[in-house]
Amino acid sequence: MVTKTSRKPSKTAGAPAKGAPRRTARATKSHPTELLEKQHRKVEGIFKKLEGGRAEPAPLLTELANNLAAHMAIEQEIYYPAVRKVAPDLVLESYEEHSLAELGLKRLLDTPQKHEAFRPRVTAVKELIMHHVEEEEGELFPRVDNKLAAETLSKLGLQMKERFATVLEAGFRAAVPNTYEETSADVSKQ
Repeated sequence: MVTKTSRKPSKTAGAPAKGAPRRTARATKSHPTELLEKQHRKVEGIFKKLEGGRAEPAPLLTELANNLAAHMAIEQEIYYPAVRKVAPDLVLESYEEHSLAELGLKRLLDTPQKHEAFRPRVTAVKELIMHHVEEEEGELFPRVDNKLAAETLSKLGLQMKERFATVLEAGFRAAVPNTYEETSADVSKQ
């Protein structure tokens, strides 16, 4: 009997295989793609813990929200404006995905953990984020890495690291608008 196995798309679509040499531009600690991919893996880990149901959800939600707010801030304020000419449609779509993820996250944070909608909202936010990650890592990052000079990328990475730390410390509630009518992506594009 022959059994078929299905393969799920890689969480790190577009990322080089383990042990594969990276382009020189990506070999620095301040490379924006490396920074963003590292943050993607951290968020994936938080979602895994949340879905596992073994840890207390409240601190995980706070960690998730703060990390996502800081991540979205550096993309919206620094990375997307700098790379928009390389892939304008992908960047505009990314802003919209950020808006949807932020709204989903706001709803999740406002949902009592015992409410029947809590787990489905965790899943919905995770799926939004994972779709966004796959597009960035599979399409946007490779285009940017091939078009921008190593020095430009390094400068971007340094700015992004500094801003990430600042927003992370301030937290989600300080980083995003307080309403459902406007998101941080809306504010960043103005």
